[in-house]
Amino acid sequence: MAEKRDYYEVLGLQKGASADEIKGAYRKAALKWHPDRWVNGSEAEKKTAEEKFKEASEAYSVLSDPEKKARYDQFGFAGTQGAGAPDFGGFDLNDLFRSAFGGSFSGGFGFDDLFNMFSGRSSRSQGSRTARGKDLQVTVNLTLEEIATGCQKEITIERSRACHVCGGRGTQNASDVKTCPTCHGTGQVQNVAGGGWFRQISTTVCPNCKGSGKIVSNPCGSCRGTGVERVRETLKVNIPAGVADGMQITLQGEGDTGANGGTNGDLYVLIHEVPHSHFRRDGNNLFYTRVISVTDAILGTEISIPCLDGPQRMKLPAGTQPGTVERLRGKGLPSVNSYGKGDLYVKILVWIPHKLKRDEKNALEVIRDSESFKPDPTREDKEIIGKEMNFF
Repeated sequence: MAEKRDYYEVLGLQKGASADEIKGAYRKAALKWHPDRWVNGSEAEKKTAEEKFKEASEAYSVLSDPEKKARYDQFGFAGTQGAGAPDFGGFDLNDLFRSAFGGSFSGGFGFDDLFNMFSGRSSRSQGSRTARGKDLQVTVNLTLEEIATGCQKEITIERSRACHVCGGRGTQNASDVKTCPTCHGTGQVQNVAGGGWFRQISTTVCPNCKGSGKIVSNPCGSCRGTGVERVRETLKVNIPAGVADGMQITLQGEGDTGANGGTNGDLYVLIHEVPHSHFRRDGNNLFYTRVISVTDAILGTEISIPCLDGPQRMKLPAGTQPGTVERLRGKGLPSVNSYGKGDLYVKILVWIPHKLKRDEKNALEVIRDSESFKPDPTREDKEIIGKEMNFF
């Protein structure tokens, strides 16, 4: 078995390519290798085209999904395990040509004819057109505590679904659905211009049935013959631990219902991370600043550090310097669909009082000239002082 190629290499891209670049590269590869273009080729050519198309589709299914792409960029193929195989079926090369050429083509030559030229199919064999439902997007707000453990959230959306009265047929009586007499159920009509060798044939959506191939003589009173209705529904979404702001979770088939029996669109759940009152996040690591008194810094103390899984005690030795950073291993956030956790970094700041009582000031005057209060930085102190000096 041949070694699996890097997804960016498959699509001819550099790592860090934008969403538009990924989409354009996939469109180019799909146009070139879709099996429908190689129906008249040799068996070897057909096999090569099928393998190349599946390879490009698999790469696109990962790189077009922000969450999957982030895992792949970080962990390679190991980050895509368990994601499920991409669906290679139901690919409409005709729609791809429309997208690739921007919805127009000169000379009166139709997209369906261009499709037929490549695929060797007759436009008369084309069935009624179905439209994929629209994709939807909803934003979910998450706290760091929810991100740390993963959670289940309820979301309420408004979307198109099959009419509850007619079941999506557009009429309550199946006998009221007739084959369109204009296109004979194909959903398309051909327009012929010219004659002889210069005859031009273009295929367009049937104006009578709007591409459905059917005519409803007694429309449903609830959906007015469309077969779909707008409904407001509540869904439960499982959020994995470790997600980050801007990531998307894809719920396949949870978007709008497609017209004429088409497949449902997808629902994209966009993650929004609510800023935390104590912590700052950088990847899987958390950062926390704690202020202590000058006497605690001199004498040493024990403080309580708030962690996402509950407070933890931390001992500070006598002579703790301002700017000291302590690390609590494994007290950060987990990686998405992976093992291990980040760390929690605690930076210590020392508060110096602005005003003193007379007896407090006198006490400090007594120890001002003490040998213990004369600066004599140790190696560790010098490292901290050096880091602070770098800010200037």
